[in-house]
Amino acid sequence: MTPIITATELASESAGRRPPVLLDVRWQLSLAKAAGAAPFDGRAEYEAGHIPGAVYVDLDTELAGPPGPGGRHPLPDMAVFGAAMRRAGVSCSVPVVVHDGGQGWAAARAWWLLRWAGHPDVRVLDGGLAAWDGPLTTEIPAPQPGDFTPEPGGLPLLDADGAAALARSGLLLDARAAERYRGDVEPIDRVGGHIPGAVSAPTTENVAPGATTFLPAEELAERFKHLGAVDASEVGVYCGSGVSGAHEVLALAVAGVPAALYAGSWSEWSSDPARPVATGPDPS
Repeated sequence: MTPIITATELASESAGRRPPVLLDVRWQLSLAKAAGAAPFDGRAEYEAGHIPGAVYVDLDTELAGPPGPGGRHPLPDMAVFGAAMRRAGVSCSVPVVVHDGGQGWAAARAWWLLRWAGHPDVRVLDGGLAAWDGPLTTEIPAPQPGDFTPEPGGLPLLDADGAAALARSGLLLDARAAERYRGDVEPIDRVGGHIPGAVSAPTTENVAPGATTFLPAEELAERFKHLGAVDASEVGVYCGSGVSGAHEVLALAVAGVPAALYAGSWSEWSSDPARPVATGPDPS
């Protein structure tokens, strides 16, 4: 099963006999607070207009736990996550489609969490809301509660030690911008740089310049082959806080390459001064 779905396919399935549960996960990484501007409000964007039937899910409170030693977006408490999914109408027997405003990072985080937690049929709307040319509504749906109960383990997950080991034994991809990988700049975390042995692979290169949809599967496969993912014994991904890294795991899945996610990512790794940090363009 492909992990992505087009807007045309979603419209067709939504009008069919077995429509998917649709989750709207609009979110943006924002530095607005530091600049004194109002932060992005995904719920307000949702309430101003959304795909009919879509239920809003909040990334910061329902798809992540409170920021702390485990990073800025650690895995959520499974009771909180499960309750949020059931409230949204999620059941294991019903397919789920997730989308965000178009960037794809937040939707990928929801996709990864649901798949990791045991849901068998989850896809991301390729291109997000920006690709949807159907009607929008301001009507807030009231879905029947679902029966989804998280059972973690459906996708591979790395902790800090596992990520360090994979960087030595397989291929660990750093999905952040290249300048953050090199340590030239670090606008958020304690220190810049990367996990020693990790290879730079910005998640922004999974889509064409100016686009929100993924590159074709064959182009993604060629990209990841060039990075060494096709021949690696194991592949892992991390980013700043486990959000854009999920987008890279999704891109790898589209290309047919399974990969683990280091959910704590650089925000967890860099918070411990005892962990080594590499800088510059080379992995080590």
